[in-house]
Amino acid sequence: MGVQFDQGEEDLAETHEINVTPFIDVILVLLIIFMVVAPLATVDVPVDLPASTAEPQPRPDKPLYLTLQEDLTLVLDEQPIKLEMLETALDRATEGDKTSRVFLRADKTVAYGDLMEVMNGLRAAGYLKVALVGLEGASKDSRGEG
Repeated sequence: MGVQFDQGEEDLAETHEINVTPFIDVILVLLIIFMVVAPLATVDVPVDLPASTAEPQPRPDKPLYLTLQEDLTLVLDEQPIKLEMLETALDRATEGDKTSRVFLRADKTVAYGDLMEVMNGLRAAGYLKVALVGLEGASKDSRGEG
């Protein structure tokens, strides 16, 4: 005596529709993951430059200034030097302390390539702590922006 079910063939037919709800859920999860991870993946270059509106950073008692003038002459503190003699002049001024911070000033008309040549000279000499010096409290008008 078994129970007999009267099922028609229409109940056994397969549906050929695609259920996109799980696909959309996966895409949304991936989108959220990428939105969270993308800002963390950006490379941040550490540069010791205060913004023009920032308060001036405290300076050491006797800062070491290296100045690149408009005519591309180098001046360490107040002594003119040649780029070839940069390492020996810095070693003499810092007493061989390669961890000393060098404050680099350059005229705004100096080409970027010339400034990079001086920075490469500093790096080759072993002085990796370089601070670029700008005008304190410079406004937008003094930078050429309207």
